[in-house]
Amino acid sequence: MAYGFNPPGIWGPNGRAFSQGVIAGEGVTLYVTGQVAWDAESKVIGPGDCAAQMEKAIDNTRVILEAAGGTLDDIVSMTVYFLNRDDLPAIQQVRARHFKTPTAPASILIQVPGLVIPELLVEIVPIALIPHKRFKRPES
Repeated sequence: MAYGFNPPGIWGPNGRAFSQGVIAGEGVTLYVTGQVAWDAESKVIGPGDCAAQMEKAIDNTRVILEAAGGTLDDIVSMTVYFLNRDDLPAIQQVRARHFKTPTAPASILIQVPGLVIPELLVEIVPIALIPHKRFKRPES
């Protein structure tokens, strides 16, 4: 499992769900394709609702991690692409429900002018480190 830390003397997360640094233990690195609010038929979940879309993107990520023996706590880094600055509180609230210190991932938020289709408001790109004892090779 990864260990996140926030050293004194620099700006801190101030209640937001991320760590300034993450030390990854031994395991298998899983690079996850960008996840958006698509269901199994590629239909958008939560049109116009960034919080609902963030929840679905995290849920999709959870399914991928579980297929390899992982959990959300195994995420060591996550890039979040979003469209509207006004959606940042919703994004942060959803993250706070799913990620807690000291296992919150290192993170970057990037505001972009658009995603793959206009209905999408947020996309996450996680990287996880699954401990060897839990890792299982997923079936395709």
